[in-house]
Amino acid sequence: MIGVVYLGNSPQTEERLKYLPGRKVTFAKTYKEAAEACKPHVKDEHFIVFYEKNVRTEDVTAITYLRKNCEGLYIILLTDPLTNEERQVYQQCGINDTLDPKATVTELNKKIQFISNRESVLFDTQVSKKRILRFQIPLWKRIFDIVCSSIGIILLSPVLLITAIAIKLESKGPVLFKSKRVGTNYKIFDFLKFRSMYIDAEERLKELSKSNNQYAEHNDAPEGETKSTITAPLGDEAEMMMLNMGMESEMMISDDETMLVGDDFVMAESDFNKQKEEENSNAFVKIENDPRVTKVGRFIRKYSIDELPQLFNILKGDMSVVGNRPLPLYEAEKLTVDSSIDRFMAPAGLTGLWQVEERGKGGNMSAEERKQLDITYGQTYNFKLDMKIIFRTLFAFVQKENV
Repeated sequence: MIGVVYLGNSPQTEERLKYLPGRKVTFAKTYKEAAEACKPHVKDEHFIVFYEKNVRTEDVTAITYLRKNCEGLYIILLTDPLTNEERQVYQQCGINDTLDPKATVTELNKKIQFISNRESVLFDTQVSKKRILRFQIPLWKRIFDIVCSSIGIILLSPVLLITAIAIKLESKGPVLFKSKRVGTNYKIFDFLKFRSMYIDAEERLKELSKSNNQYAEHNDAPEGETKSTITAPLGDEAEMMMLNMGMESEMMISDDETMLVGDDFVMAESDFNKQKEEENSNAFVKIENDPRVTKVGRFIRKYSIDELPQLFNILKGDMSVVGNRPLPLYEAEKLTVDSSIDRFMAPAGLTGLWQVEERGKGGNMSAEERKQLDITYGQTYNFKLDMKIIFRTLFAFVQKENV
């Protein structure tokens, strides 16, 4: 059950809220009145608070008070567009959403209905926590991860230092590359690698073609038809490439086109939907003989040295030594259907079942085969299987093929 409370002094907003179909709205003039109105009268009752933006300092005090004294609130700030600074301030003090203060009755009702339909997820209650299936790493595996990553960092510290110096000497740019990855429970974290590409990677992108993608279906475009120049980001360092590109695309986007904003791209919704249809069965992307890779990069990739900074991810708890490879955002987005969710209900790892199996096949493995191996590991992993994968990794880490 969800109640609605309005905190503000706008007669126009009050008038619109009075006409919400099937909703009783409580009107408050002070935040203490609003807090009193948000006390649940029945079990599991939640409240949506429409808060009219006023003076920032007063707003922060009011919203902080509501958060401290009331549970089960979803606070919507009625405001004109915020500056980046304002947005950060209001988010930190506890707002959940924003809405135009001139929103119509229909728009207000749609917002309330949207929240009501997701009540068990949006409100932080013990009931909702029990309903959400989440994977928790076993104690034995976490202890093993801490011990192994700590020993690895100490023993490999000379290699880490030499690699950092070599990268810095060969090309400009940071030593470490951070990208957003999706791991266990679809948790997003900063994934660490040694940088193995030039910082002007976008210029070298012109040398690549769709035929370089070993997972893609090679369908040539009809004569006279030009393929879109904006495709799914390529390679392990796709985020850097797309950010550097600055999205200086050859696409023409109309003013009323809906834009989708990801961690590493901005794309028109129509182009995204078209691309998604074309690539639905090609969720995993990898480039052969990538010309964007530096000389040091080729060496550290061949011997998997570029992966060593992930020992810090393991120590922190973002990953495990053995598990399913954490995926870039654009790849994980394609694996949210029921048949793929199980791969994220398992540890995210530095090495895993599909990596050792892929090397055994010379790097030739379809996206579906890889996904099924990830699911298999998630359903069957144990200490014995982890030791077997680690043993195979140690004897197969040298990639004889550029895969």
